[in-house]
Amino acid sequence: MRLGSCVAVAAALAVIPFATTLQSQAGWAKPAFAGQTNAPAPSKPSAPFAVQTITNRLSGPWSVAFLPDGNFLVTEANGTMRVVRPDGVVSSPLAGVPGVKSVAAQGLHDLLLDPDFARNRLLYFTYFAPPKGEAPAVWPIEFFYERVWTKPLAERRTMQIGMETVARARLSDDQKSLENVETLTEGAERRIVLARDGTLLITGADRFRFYDSDLDGVEHDFTDNPDIRRNFSGRVLRVNRDGSIPKDNPWLSRATVSANTYAHGLRDPEGAALNPTTGELWVIDHGPQGGDEINIVRAGHDYGWPDVSYGRQYDARQLDGRKNVPVGNGKSSMPGVDEPVYYWDPDIGPSGMMFYTGNMFPEWKGHLFVGAMPSQYLSHMVVNGERIVSEEKLLTDLKQRIRDVRQGPDGSIYVLAGNNLLRLTPKR
Repeated sequence: MRLGSCVAVAAALAVIPFATTLQSQAGWAKPAFAGQTNAPAPSKPSAPFAVQTITNRLSGPWSVAFLPDGNFLVTEANGTMRVVRPDGVVSSPLAGVPGVKSVAAQGLHDLLLDPDFARNRLLYFTYFAPPKGEAPAVWPIEFFYERVWTKPLAERRTMQIGMETVARARLSDDQKSLENVETLTEGAERRIVLARDGTLLITGADRFRFYDSDLDGVEHDFTDNPDIRRNFSGRVLRVNRDGSIPKDNPWLSRATVSANTYAHGLRDPEGAALNPTTGELWVIDHGPQGGDEINIVRAGHDYGWPDVSYGRQYDARQLDGRKNVPVGNGKSSMPGVDEPVYYWDPDIGPSGMMFYTGNMFPEWKGHLFVGAMPSQYLSHMVVNGERIVSEEKLLTDLKQRIRDVRQGPDGSIYVLAGNNLLRLTPKR
């Protein structure tokens, strides 16, 4: 490839992982059932609410957790973890955080407090670890994408790029450092959710570098070798809180599938939450050009990537100038693949997900909230069973990328928007 082409592609890629083309994908695919996309606005808009800025001095915040003393623990994608006080004071970076490689969409991501945190001070977090001997750093995006996906598979498999990692640590009593950091499992580094049975469910993005893929899927499917996708497509991992493998994981009897695999066939699941009614894991999958989805994750199930998708490959990654190149076999549905319960047309670039269960907003109880990054709003969705029956856009006036949404201990709602930590409460 000529140098000029490399520069042009690298420039285009610089925005793609964090922004999705907002054109309509009408005609690319038809929904499998009524209401699978473009849900109507609610008949009655939500009541006005107040927005309080806790701080605007974060740097690429990715996740927030609520400490028992009222402080917030926040991760930043560049590899730092900080404590934020309710009065807006932001701490220096915590010591003891393992080295993080921040490149493209990889970095320091989710954070989950142990259910017995008040006693044991344990927490879980996900991050991209640099390879042995490489110092933690923030790398240009091309080092993970353009300099990898253009290489033959045999060469990729020898490249030491880094590893998706899930870790456990103890937060020091003075909240200034992490102690006793240990790796629990590898292969995923997006969201962590505590299942009702006490296991950890961890979502991870497609690891295109480990199989014959060109990052946004290839123009064929993998039906002849399904274990490739079971190991390397975006997955949900399931481990016990000490990192051991649960004895009922779905692929334990198949030696060619990683023991921690719980479900597969996702692309980039940047949001996850338990449905409070069913206890099932719902995830949002950040698709390519189109194909942003909501899926209900079940043990051993397949969600299609990169065989099928409601989206298309990114135009900027087609070095021959083609546009609207299909993913996989070009279909949006396939036998043996679970349908998304919802997809966006046009896409929104989703990240962060929450079912509201509090009492501060009683009219929102049981509703679903999803952050939209390039679309810059908070999506409020009414759920009826496994269907989205209405969708409302909130916080559009902020004109900020919504990365995460969480319910606070008192029932208020916290949002990471741009570099801000915001608190939503009813307007009195």
